[in-house]
Amino acid sequence: MNRSIRAVSGDPSAPAPGRRESRLLRVGFIPLVDASILIAASELGHAAREGLQLDLVRDVSWANVRDRLAFRQFDAAHMLAPMPVAAQLGLGSNPAPVVTPFTLGRGGNAITLSVRIFERMRQEADLADTADALSCAKAFARVVARRQAAGAPPLTLGVTYPFSSHNYEFRYWLAAGGVDPDNDVRLIVVPPPMTTDALAAGAIDGFCVGAPWNMIACERGVGRIVAAKQDIWPFAPEKVIGLRPDYIKANEDTVLRLVQALDRAARWCADPAHHDDLARILALPQHLAAPVDILRRVLAGEFCLDAKGTLRRIEGYFRFHGEGANRPGAPQVLWIYSQMIRWGQVTHSAAGEALAVSACRSDLYDAALGQHAERELDPALIASTRFMDGLVFDPSDVMAHVAAAGIPRQVRTVTALPSE
Repeated sequence: MNRSIRAVSGDPSAPAPGRRESRLLRVGFIPLVDASILIAASELGHAAREGLQLDLVRDVSWANVRDRLAFRQFDAAHMLAPMPVAAQLGLGSNPAPVVTPFTLGRGGNAITLSVRIFERMRQEADLADTADALSCAKAFARVVARRQAAGAPPLTLGVTYPFSSHNYEFRYWLAAGGVDPDNDVRLIVVPPPMTTDALAAGAIDGFCVGAPWNMIACERGVGRIVAAKQDIWPFAPEKVIGLRPDYIKANEDTVLRLVQALDRAARWCADPAHHDDLARILALPQHLAAPVDILRRVLAGEFCLDAKGTLRRIEGYFRFHGEGANRPGAPQVLWIYSQMIRWGQVTHSAAGEALAVSACRSDLYDAALGQHAERELDPALIASTRFMDGLVFDPSDVMAHVAAAGIPRQVRTVTALPSE
């Protein structure tokens, strides 16, 4: 066992030999259910057990979180899985280096359209209340085509950040149905807590975002969920803990302790017996400030698709732990990279693949957890799992997936969406 692991497993208040490391971490987060592990680590004493204090700071947008981490206002941050990848590739308006030693689980996203647009989809395609994601995408394409024929302006759709699973998943859903995301609709950035209000005000016609905002839109009678993350690709990564490499270098023992604290919190969050307590913690004003009953249903994977009460249950809608949910993995990162290529944010190269994978500090995850560390997901399992349109992704051949998916883009000079 190496020195860092001995330090972690010893007196939690003692710094590693020869070092004075900070045990107080200021951590930014966005009010989403996928911040559960981070919030539980702070609120339930998992961090304190490792001699750490987490000062959680609720923020309003991913751009803010990115900048405050880069400018050292945050020591760590709840981040979209593609954000460290983009940072390592030098993409975006402030591409300071960011890596991740821990993934905060999988799942939780959904695509919600306005009730008005969904009713037009039903008129076009006679959709059932429980229509699948691909049927909904094709019906949406028919609405878009009819609007184009009539000379109507393009529909406006919200995503949370240019380098986000939401952007790539929404684009995948649109393209699978026959809609060109860059030419047939208008994509803009809307911070997650503002999506429901923007939909209600008519500022946008739909959005892709994490829980609980999709269900809140449906409960308010302004939205209809048409696809969930698992429908598009169940292995798509979601949120991570982001850290600057320089912070890790100066505070490696603290980072190992943080990973251990997050691992215990992840195991706690994954137990359904704890979901009532977790919902109450998340509902607090300083965390999500969302209704407890909605949070309970979201954690159970039971949610209303619309205001009529049409229900759907997705097993493992949130996977907080197990099946590689916490170990940063190269296969999932390479899918993110493939979407950056597909939509013109970057060109493909072997060096680019290596930079993308460098965002994953699985070595720190393994060092902190030893024999308790999760294994990386089997690339063969990933390569055999089909997307909503029947395609697969082989991590060993990124460009084959890009070519098969269609609608590729040349690299554009602008790699951000409006309002980033």
